[in-house]
Amino acid sequence: MFNLIVNFITAYLLGFYLITVLQWYSYKFKRVVFHFNNYLWHLIYFIVPLVTYIAAEKFFWIYLFFGLIPALFLWTKKIKRPLNITSRVKRFFLILGLLETLNLVGIYKFHYNGGLGVLIVLSLTLIISNLTEWGLFLKYRKMAKERLKEINPTIVTITASYGKTSIKNFVYELLREKFETYKTPRSVNTLKGLVLDVNTKLPQNTQIYVTEAGARERGDIKEIVQFLENEYSILGKIGPQHMEYFKSLENVVKTKCEIMHSKMKKGFSYEENCNQKNVILIKDKISNVKSDLNGTSWDLKIGDKNYSFETKLLGSFNALNISLAVYQALEFIDNIEYIQKRVRQLPPVPHRLEKIEAGGKIIIDDSFNGNIEGVLESYRIASGYNGRKVLITPGIIEATDEMNEKIAKEINRVFDLVIITGKANRDILCNNITKEKIYVDNKSKLEKTIAEVTYPGDLILFSNDLPDYL
Repeated sequence: MFNLIVNFITAYLLGFYLITVLQWYSYKFKRVVFHFNNYLWHLIYFIVPLVTYIAAEKFFWIYLFFGLIPALFLWTKKIKRPLNITSRVKRFFLILGLLETLNLVGIYKFHYNGGLGVLIVLSLTLIISNLTEWGLFLKYRKMAKERLKEINPTIVTITASYGKTSIKNFVYELLREKFETYKTPRSVNTLKGLVLDVNTKLPQNTQIYVTEAGARERGDIKEIVQFLENEYSILGKIGPQHMEYFKSLENVVKTKCEIMHSKMKKGFSYEENCNQKNVILIKDKISNVKSDLNGTSWDLKIGDKNYSFETKLLGSFNALNISLAVYQALEFIDNIEYIQKRVRQLPPVPHRLEKIEAGGKIIIDDSFNGNIEGVLESYRIASGYNGRKVLITPGIIEATDEMNEKIAKEINRVFDLVIITGKANRDILCNNITKEKIYVDNKSKLEKTIAEVTYPGDLILFSNDLPDYL
């Protein structure tokens, strides 16, 4: 009986770790295996326990109670993104429980290796769980499709290597006073996320539905636009983002261009027309861009005339993102003066060069910006400040060493103190940054460190943000 209890506890502990990391990576098993950012966790909390159980079944209980359980307990306390008990997670544990019950009966009757039994149970649980979720998804996708036809909103879909959420927010802000406009919440940009949004949150009176499309591999965006059948497409800046998935910039371009292969009336793009005739390019229509700590201004050519725009938002890249939103808004509102006014009133996008003044310090929250062009732009803006400048950053995640070496050179030019967070780019940043630097290995220590080393009059830039699970 004791051995059966040990087996049951082990199956559920390993299942708990497995479903937690799968949830972080949108339940994509391939990503957890090939694109995980802390393989040591896999080794400590999954592989070693399983191998130990198979190899030393008789004494495994010692390792379980005095090694694995305390280690997993401390791990759950350390991570900042604990398991969210969703319906999918409940179904996973239900399947695991049913299979583990059969496993315990088998061990009792046939006396086979308990570790091998747990391995088989976890493998079958993954397979059955994925099949179950796929069947449910097909059902929910059909329901969402029918609801879209019933509400019949005009759909705008946006993608970019970086900035798509900002563009979505800008389009929404420009249109919401004149139309019943709804945008997907936060950074919902996957097919499953959109299906859930349509089924549970899309208001019945929606006239314009503003969505965004993200991708980790070829075909992701194509699936989204085939589902939405959006009338308008917006393609922002394309760059070398998520290269560990796409491998080449050519693959990034081809994937992002899938946004233009919907049944759209018109598309708006920064610089890539994706071989579509009904796409307006706006790169050459933007001029005289000026950006500092007070805001951003630029000229935008509409028709045969240049119009001046200004916003309190920081960052020259906002000129192109807002310009795309302006061109989209003009499809619904034929009043440039009104749109100019709405641009001046645009609220800051949370965590994207968001300026905050507190305790005599100027804080620039750019923690959701993870692309090299945006990072360098934030450094340029910070360089215009006359006082002491402090940078808090993990570097650029999912980027090459060359990119982090490049930002290190700019850091040396601009900042007086650098606080490096997370392990992902610790070595390369520490080896290339010559200015005073502090390494913080745990975010729980970060607030105390900032309080100790920064003073009134400092400018503090939070550049990018490393999730704890990475």
